[in-house]
Amino acid sequence: MHIEPELLNRVNTWLTPTFDNETQLYIKDLIGSNPKELKESFYKDLEFGTGGMRGVMGIGTNRINKYTLGKNTQGLSDYMRKVFPNENLKVAIAFDCRHNSKTLAKVVADVFSANNIEVYLFENLRPTPELSFTLKHLNCHCGIVLTASHNPPEYNGYKVYWQDGGQLVPPQDGEVISLINKLDYADIKFNANEKLINYIGKEVDDVFINASVKNGSFNTLKEAKENLNIVFTSLHGTSITAIPETLNRAGYTNVNIVEEQREPNGDFPTVVSPNPEEPEALKMAMALANKVEGDIVIGTDPDCDRLGIVVRDLENNLVILNGNQAMILMTDFLLKQWQSENKINGNQFIGSTIVSTPMMGVLAKAYNVECKIGLTGFKWIAKMIKDFPNQDFIGGGEESFGFMVGDFVRDKDAVTSTLLACEIAAQAKAKGSSLYQELVKLYAEHGLYKERLISLTKKGIEGAQEIKQMMIDARENPLTELNNSKVVLIEDYQLSTSKNTVTGETTVIDIPKSNVLIYHTEDGSKIALRPSGTEPKIKFYISVNTSLNNVSAFKETEQQLENKIDAIIKDLKLN
Repeated sequence: MHIEPELLNRVNTWLTPTFDNETQLYIKDLIGSNPKELKESFYKDLEFGTGGMRGVMGIGTNRINKYTLGKNTQGLSDYMRKVFPNENLKVAIAFDCRHNSKTLAKVVADVFSANNIEVYLFENLRPTPELSFTLKHLNCHCGIVLTASHNPPEYNGYKVYWQDGGQLVPPQDGEVISLINKLDYADIKFNANEKLINYIGKEVDDVFINASVKNGSFNTLKEAKENLNIVFTSLHGTSITAIPETLNRAGYTNVNIVEEQREPNGDFPTVVSPNPEEPEALKMAMALANKVEGDIVIGTDPDCDRLGIVVRDLENNLVILNGNQAMILMTDFLLKQWQSENKINGNQFIGSTIVSTPMMGVLAKAYNVECKIGLTGFKWIAKMIKDFPNQDFIGGGEESFGFMVGDFVRDKDAVTSTLLACEIAAQAKAKGSSLYQELVKLYAEHGLYKERLISLTKKGIEGAQEIKQMMIDARENPLTELNNSKVVLIEDYQLSTSKNTVTGETTVIDIPKSNVLIYHTEDGSKIALRPSGTEPKIKFYISVNTSLNNVSAFKETEQQLENKIDAIIKDLKLN
């Protein structure tokens, strides 16, 4: 069979004594039996995306394995030596429930220790937000989480955190990547210095859980807490190690756990996808809620940074809140708390992203705080906190089911956010309202915003090419009209330009470049196109809005907006 010369060079590198026998035998077998898999495994190097590096586990340069992660870790070790030349370096490492996570976490610890860096390695699986917290708590220079978040079971990943507890952002990520790319696999130091590896567990859990209780509690009465009927599922992930105990310490005693999904399991046997954004993932929890007459359902993804919230609507039926709705409820609640304590003086901000609901900006204005908008991914919200140390960060979120309460954790945090959601629900129930009713009241006050996300999956080499072409086409032939409404503004984050199509005026967008294109229409609709940084998908984010004259007109007005979104989807030929 014919193998292209460049691919052959890559493959041959992995057939040298640097790599173990098992790896070499596997590759030789692939050459003869599965050339397509060989090409997928080696045609490129796995890249850092929105949430670190994620990929399918296996042998090769485009796969997650001990060599690709070893090379990352070696490059990171060299970078830390360069940035902190005379310091005793320390790193913290956590991992989730995925296959090989524990083994790969030990490989990463080994490489750091072989580079004379002290390691604090969690003895067993832990939530991602706990790693962000631990890094600062133990004064580490860097932190790693082995996780592929909500990706399918064959994936794993490697997220890098820096001294502030936030993920690595430009320009540092580029500097690290360029050091990694200069390395040969033979440069990786795999021989551990076990004396430098410290195992951590319960002692850190206690501090983290107490901090979550402190940051997520807001004077809810004891009876109100006990009266809230909660259903919780960890979807076979890490949150089981922290959320039940956090709720318990905060005084929530009425918690029903979905037992069939309690056990951590990298196969995620009871769900098609362990992603709370997918309604199917919350089906078992919703069935339990109907059985026990639950008020609120919460489900988290495998590494416990995203949360899905299910509440009862105006007819008492269970409905899933989307990420934008959850973020609006939580942000408004936090703003009210700050306002009631007279802590808002114009020096506060909330954080959001370019593809999230524009309603965040409307809320900020109403409370006289700033709304900072960043690129997709929570690392940008963490960067805002780091870049503006003299401003108070209240909270922030993004449409993909993530929220952060205050800055004690510097990444989306389903532990504290779960507690916050229960606080809002308990207080609402105590005054004869509900989470959903509170949301409708916000719409009546600030305008009704409705969002929908359409994701198209395009796998493999051909898929990546197709996604690339779709973005090229959108740039070369921009829309002039959408659903009979004129496009008035086109924001291109790749070119850093914002073009007013009415006046022809172009202004510079002052945030880092990203492959995102956003159309704004005359009637206030917003449509964003963005290839995912972590999955083989292209995403279309649609946002429409109108005023809501009174709460009683909610259902009818909401349906009008749903119809409008359907029409936009039809116009974009996405159905």
